Amino acid sequence: MDSGEPRTETLVFRRWFFGVGAGLVAAIVLASLWRPGAMWALVVVGPVIALGLYDALQTRHTILRNFPVLGRFRYAFELVRPEIQQYFIESNIDAYPIEREMRSVVYQRAKGELETQPFGTQRDVYRVGYEWAAHALADAQPLDEEPRLTIGAGSCAKPYSASRLNISAMSFGALSPAAVRALNRGAKAGGFAHNTGEGGISPHHLEAGGDLIWQIGTGYFGCRTKEGSFDEGLFAENAQRPSVRMIEIKLSQGAKPGHGGVLPACKVSPEIARIRNVPVHETVISPPRHSAFGTPIEMLEFVARLRDLSGGKPVGVKLCVGRRIELLAVCKAMLETGVTPDFITVDGGEGGTGAAPLEFSNSLGMPARDAWAFVHNALVGCGLRQRVRVLASGKILTGFHMIRALALGADGCNSARGFMLALGCIQALRCNNDTCPTGVATQNPALYRGLVVPDKAARVERFHAATIRSFLEILAAMGVPRPEDVTPDLIFRRVSDMSVKTFAEIEAFLEPGALIEDAHLPGAWRREWALASAQSFSSVAVA
Repeated sequence: MDSGEPRTETLVFRRWFFGVGAGLVAAIVLASLWRPGAMWALVVVGPVIALGLYDALQTRHTILRNFPVLGRFRYAFELVRPEIQQYFIESNIDAYPIEREMRSVVYQRAKGELETQPFGTQRDVYRVGYEWAAHALADAQPLDEEPRLTIGAGSCAKPYSASRLNISAMSFGALSPAAVRALNRGAKAGGFAHNTGEGGISPHHLEAGGDLIWQIGTGYFGCRTKEGSFDEGLFAENAQRPSVRMIEIKLSQGAKPGHGGVLPACKVSPEIARIRNVPVHETVISPPRHSAFGTPIEMLEFVARLRDLSGGKPVGVKLCVGRRIELLAVCKAMLETGVTPDFITVDGGEGGTGAAPLEFSNSLGMPARDAWAFVHNALVGCGLRQRVRVLASGKILTGFHMIRALALGADGCNSARGFMLALGCIQALRCNNDTCPTGVATQNPALYRGLVVPDKAARVERFHAATIRSFLEILAAMGVPRPEDVTPDLIFRRVSDMSVKTFAEIEAFLEPGALIEDAHLPGAWRREWALASAQSFSSVAVA
């Protein structure tokens, strides 16, 4: 019975017809028409004949063996699929990771162009998941200046007055030298901070003198011994640079939580090796866990140690929430030792990166909004919220995104992809193969030479200023005098076709000290608090 599959004889015929057959026919035609003009036909037909023969005889691609030359159109279409999808198919509001509407507003603000929208929202306001802020009839004037966020007051000799929106962690290596210089120059002009990422402090971070948050990951780049462990002397040397304003210990990141990294030997150039303090042209491993500490108490001792070595600068941690018990264990360690980080940067499981395994990006880590509320709740429940600033990281692109983060417990925000778009990123999704067409996420000089630093730095500054202005205008529209006064009952979310709830109704917000006093504590909180131990990140047995 005919199964519908092509017969073997048919496949063989196709292969040889398009390959060898095409070559023989072309040879006969050329032989019969041999004259000077026929040589020009050979220039065109010859490469096609050679390609057809190669496709028919190669053994790696079945499609090319069965359909020589013609099969290559399939790979050509695959190559341009992202561009076709972005420019001709996707709508303004349904694309991922960042929809076109959000990309457009970043571009407009970065360029200083008209950013208003005609004819109403394109969002379906009756779809589950739609969110909005409650405006007020009470008179409230927009603040003239951005209210700064003081980090490290009371615990540091050199507290930092931070913007409410800063550049999130992106390493030199992931970003091009030109992109790093443009970001830092924009941060300097706009008065906000630039996180170095875990790749260390490069000359490109220092050139303009913008404020830096030095991130230290598990590889301890810029402060490591030859064996890869933490080096106090190198840390103190770099941490005491005037432009370094805060230190951030990266425990995990949203795009690949619990996953280390490998920098291949071919990418470890003399410049990268010098910056990261690693051997040149040797593969560099970033383990998934820190070697400088192994328990919550040891982690806080490490925080205090870095604060002293830096000369009294704020020290915090960055994490993507995984096991809730682990954060509660850190809270117990704070209560036991009296040592607290000056800030906690909370990343979401949807976080972006230049390269991450698909399963880690899709299926590991708590999403940002849930994580912000959980970390805020844990600190409130322990009575520690006033001592620790919470910084939200994860798709912060607009003033409303900032308001939403504050309603869920954040004090300030960090953005990576927003500032990448301000630099000119077009979401080509080529961050991981060194072919970024805009010169943002590549180390190829032929590509990043097109990124003009003064122009892009001005765009970075304008995007930040316009986003802060939007943030302040929304605060005024809500009748809220200060960022600290944004509360979860002011943000609404549609949870079904006919039902709407505020964040205060969706999230179970704890009362101050509830974890310590065990008063009116929801069952899940009570169980996890009992299992958490300051002596271990793992849960303990409860009798």
